Amino acid sequence: MQFYSTNNRDLRVSLKEAVFNSLPADKGLYMPERVPSLDAYFIRNLPGLSFQEIAFTVAGAFVEEADIPANDLRRIVEDAIDFDAPVRLLDHETAVLELFHGPSLAFKDFGARFMSRVMAYLSTDDRVLDVLVATSGDTGGAVALGFLGVPGTRVTILYPEGKVSPIQESQLTTNGQNIRAIAVAGTFDDCQALVKTAFNDPELNKAFRLTSANSINIARLIPQAFYYFHAYAQLRAQGAEEVVFAVPSGNFGNIGAGLLAHKMGLPVRRFIAATNVNDTVPRFLRNGRYDPRPSVQTLANAMDVGNPSNWVRIMDLFGQDQSAVRQAVAAYAFTDTQTREAIQSMVDRYEYIACPHTAIAWLATQAYRREYPGDYATVFLSTAHPCKFPEVFGPRIAAQIAVPDQVRALEGREKAVVRLGVDFEGFKSYLLGTA
Repeated sequence: MQFYSTNNRDLRVSLKEAVFNSLPADKGLYMPERVPSLDAYFIRNLPGLSFQEIAFTVAGAFVEEADIPANDLRRIVEDAIDFDAPVRLLDHETAVLELFHGPSLAFKDFGARFMSRVMAYLSTDDRVLDVLVATSGDTGGAVALGFLGVPGTRVTILYPEGKVSPIQESQLTTNGQNIRAIAVAGTFDDCQALVKTAFNDPELNKAFRLTSANSINIARLIPQAFYYFHAYAQLRAQGAEEVVFAVPSGNFGNIGAGLLAHKMGLPVRRFIAATNVNDTVPRFLRNGRYDPRPSVQTLANAMDVGNPSNWVRIMDLFGQDQSAVRQAVAAYAFTDTQTREAIQSMVDRYEYIACPHTAIAWLATQAYRREYPGDYATVFLSTAHPCKFPEVFGPRIAAQIAVPDQVRALEGREKAVVRLGVDFEGFKSYLLGTA
């Protein structure tokens, strides 16, 4: 299968080129030349398949034998996806899909681990592979652990200084080895702009073998589709007939993967995009005008994105048909005050402690049910472990959060961080100085 640019369908490249180049020269994003359809037998029998079996089948729909032979792809999937994504029923119509059981305690472990292993398999160049990644919180930690110690790679993580949680910052800055971190005096959008500009700079591309680990990379997007199929399998096994997924949305890669799964044949009634006050997409779905604004800092920092990159992929999936997108996607935005109230409400109602991103997704399920009553299951995605956001919770809730061993291991580690401004020339000089 080849992959085209969202800016030019005639620009086609191989899987290897799409993975390593990340961003087409015309500044579009890569998409598969066709969305493969999974047969009805596979969909019908999902409840009887393991997570790894499901993931292998979904991955194999995009990765041809000539690119990665089936036996090798199976080994990649089994190595990358070696933790679960369980669905927990909270009441008869509401469930949570927990995506924080991987090494960095965030959903981005799925994409980062799969991508790092695909890159290692496909790499035939003796030069160091320089991975540039912008993060608003969780991406950087997942990528750092996904690539930590991988021979022939070096990861540079850019994050907005003062706008990630202390645990997230520790996950970015204490790894050493082939991982380095840059605190940018700006927003996530500024970090993302620096990374995108670097990919289109001739001098940097001559000096380095650059690639990205953000969700702009197609190898990050595909594995995120795995857990939608797995979640549906679990829900069907528990008797659910129709399913609505509510997705905390920042850069819109996560919900984009869900919509890709839907286009592949996963029977989902509808998707809900749940955002904080960075509400570019909810406004677009209301008024038809795509009007990105500078991002605003919130409690749900991984969603502090004013101009989500992956929205172009979603529009591409639907042939730029706004009406079709509205039929598939509902969207709601919530304030920090509403987020705090939701966290408390979930404790009171379910004895369930949710991170702020997860709480926003739950709020969206409640709003959607009020607007669209009916007999269906709402599943909201829990994208990060609550222990990563201790400053969000009051002391009573914080005391109930079990802190995993991998977080305790960060305590006392020395941080190594470079501080830069938002100007590209400063970032470029830093990179060239390390060539």
